[in-house]
Amino acid sequence: MTITNRESGTNVHEVADGIYRINTPVEIPGAGGFSFNQYLIVDDEPLLFHTGPRKMFPLIREAVATILPVDRLRHVSFSHVEADECGSLNEWLAVAPHAAPLCGSVAAMVSIDDLADRPPRALADQEAISLGSHTARWLDAPHVPHAWECGFLFEEKTQTLLCGDLFTQGGNGDPALTETDILGPSEAFRHQMDYFSHSKGAPGVLSKLAATRPTTLACMHGSAWRGNGSDLLRALADTICP
Repeated sequence: MTITNRESGTNVHEVADGIYRINTPVEIPGAGGFSFNQYLIVDDEPLLFHTGPRKMFPLIREAVATILPVDRLRHVSFSHVEADECGSLNEWLAVAPHAAPLCGSVAAMVSIDDLADRPPRALADQEAISLGSHTARWLDAPHVPHAWECGFLFEEKTQTLLCGDLFTQGGNGDPALTETDILGPSEAFRHQMDYFSHSKGAPGVLSKLAATRPTTLACMHGSAWRGNGSDLLRALADTICP
């Protein structure tokens, strides 16, 4: 792990081949420690998943610059429309003149066509895009855990599911990558502040995600995880959809 800003504690760690987790720990008044993660896929067409909140843009830009020149970015992607997911989208487009937003078709239609300074590349469910040696496949996940436009990216080479707010854990995000239980801690966090929509379609969405057979789960809050992702996603389905 490399610390890129000692004041904030922002750090980077390679969690899968060519995929870097950028982590910034924070303290939330009344709630304790928390963390925000972005994931950078380094390839011929680099992709950033999650922009981070607008106010964190300088920290995250500094971290990305330790891995590659920020103007090399070609895709700025996110799960759904929320400040920590895409709050600094236009700031990234300004420093990466060849980049475009990459999102699901619903997000493009209802928000990003208007919010973004450049037109998005909208992906249909199961549509894949080649980044070079990596391939990212979009998976629609409406309302799982929340937002109509929600979806995730699955990177096929490394079997990494960029799973957004699924398995959100409290704390500062240490360790960067774990093989220990994250379902228990994430459920404990959810019971404090339930951020799931509890959609009737959740079992089918989680089954679709499990079918990708991920071996790394790139969580937006807390540690990334390595192991049998299919089993963990099915366990999550059993927990929230008894």
